[in-house]
Amino acid sequence: MQIHITTHDKVPIYLQVVNQIKYLVAARRLVAGEELPPIRVLAEKLVVNPNTIARAYRELELAGIVEKRRTAGTFVTHQGSPLARRERMKILTERIDQLLAEALQMDVDLDDVIKLVHQRSTVMNTSRLKELSDV
Repeated sequence: MQIHITTHDKVPIYLQVVNQIKYLVAARRLVAGEELPPIRVLAEKLVVNPNTIARAYRELELAGIVEKRRTAGTFVTHQGSPLARRERMKILTERIDQLLAEALQMDVDLDDVIKLVHQRSTVMNTSRLKELSDV
């Protein structure tokens, strides 16, 4: 599990951890039943106070993304799927907003942006099919 924090960000560290774990669940890089690193291990890796990670895990538990199992650890819940879809859509919406803002600044028409998205999708799908056929 790759989590990167920055002290230059105005977002509190525990919230950076929460957001990144939400993203990992939404992107299916963390799947239902998968164990998160123990609090102390993640705190040492990120060089932060263990209380910061404990707070992040509490927030994730309150959101229903993870569950603590006594003496077993902290795991991604099985009910992560609806959240995962909602988070994926939220992430994509933010990125689409950024793309549209950049297109507007560059005076690129919406129809041209849509054509480009279709072209890139075709290229990516073709590459993916080729990769699968090579396996």
